[in-house]
Amino acid sequence: MAGENDKWEMYTDKRGEHRWRRRASNGNIVGSSCEGYTQKSACKANAERHGMGGNPKDLGSKDKWEMYTDKRGEHRWRRKATNGEITGASSEGYSSKAACKANAERNGM
Repeated sequence: MAGENDKWEMYTDKRGEHRWRRRASNGNIVGSSCEGYTQKSACKANAERHGMGGNPKDLGSKDKWEMYTDKRGEHRWRRKATNGEITGASSEGYSSKAACKANAERNGM
């Protein structure tokens, strides 16, 4: 299964907010929080929503996933909660739709 050997990092950014990132076994970042959190527990919950620890609470099961092409012609994804808030997004653009979809699946789609 893709991503089973990924490493999850929780860190504090320059503004003092909590963030997470997911690294593949080759060191590439394959997922990250798209915002900072004032509470570490909120950051952890967002990481779990994207697959950390196997998403034990099934967070985000009703989220909507959007695939789109950005201004540079690259494929990207974003994840929206039922209230319309973006809870995740691809950290890079992909040249193929298939690669974009694979990254979204790695992050919980």
